[in-house]
Amino acid sequence: MVVVTTPTRSLRADAARNRELLLAAAEQEFAERGMDASIADIARRAGVAKGTVFRHFATKEELIAAIVGGHFAALTAVARGLLDATDPGAALLEFLTVAADGLQQQDLTFLQTLSEGDSTVAELRNQLHASVGSLVDRARESGAVRPDITGTDVFLLICAPVHAAGFLPDPPPDLWRRYLAIIFDGLRPEGAAPLPRPAPDWH
Repeated sequence: MVVVTTPTRSLRADAARNRELLLAAAEQEFAERGMDASIADIARRAGVAKGTVFRHFATKEELIAAIVGGHFAALTAVARGLLDATDPGAALLEFLTVAADGLQQQDLTFLQTLSEGDSTVAELRNQLHASVGSLVDRARESGAVRPDITGTDVFLLICAPVHAAGFLPDPPPDLWRRYLAIIFDGLRPEGAAPLPRPAPDWH
């Protein structure tokens, strides 16, 4: 059977491809230049006209929200994919490893504060929190993590290994793995001392 590509379908494919190019280019620009990254530079890196950026994202803030939301959605997919793992403790460690590895390659967490008012980003963040909570619940029930650890505790620690290593002026690229191991050992029940205060509420 011959599939005929209609002009509308082709335009949609082009638009989707341009959107992905723009998001990838924007991530690279923000990672390299911080908030000094300009729409013109993002368009140039993506190989499209500046007007194409505004056809997809009306404002720079909308573009940032798309980047942040995309990262939350990607991590949620990773967490959900690990929920059926036979070893819940190993699954939680794998999730934290994937999350930290992505941050080490391109840390864009500074963009999150700029998307705080976006309802879609907030919903995606809540979905990620819920998925992390499910991983933690399984790990806690299996005895892999201490009984007083919550999903919110672990959610707040996702960025910690990379940020800890980032205090060095020129850290080795895999130094974050040392701090992830320290953090994960702190989640284990063996030798755990009582925590000084209850876990924070998510809402």
